[in-house]
Amino acid sequence: VQLQASGGGAVQPGESLRLSCTTSGFNFRHFAIGWFRQAPGKEREGVSCISSRDRSTYYADSVKGRFTISRDNDKNTLYLQMNSLKPEDTAVYYCATDFEMPASSCKFSSWGDYWGQGTQVTVSS
Repeated sequence: VQLQASGGGAVQPGESLRLSCTTSGFNFRHFAIGWFRQAPGKEREGVSCISSRDRSTYYADSVKGRFTISRDNDKNTLYLQMNSLKPEDTAVYYCATDFEMPASSCKFSSWGDYWGQGTQVTVSS
């Protein structure tokens, strides 16, 4: 199982970024998958997750209305469109999949069987 996040960068407040997570080694369309982030000195946070079947989603309160998660089951790829970025969004962003837990549970620290390497997002003026 492999996941690889990309698309991070340095932007100014109010700008946008789109993260991608390419995957291989498992049946992507069958499992929930999501985005997590960790800022220096802080615990890892579940940002957004999406289910496999009905594509129901979870968003952390801090990103609701600004971030949009999506998945392309034909390309085995997960996306995170991040708009209206704020300095507090600065973190390393990771993608992860869980073979048992639903997307709605990705706020829990136990979520995530397989993880990709992170991509840095820096929001600063």
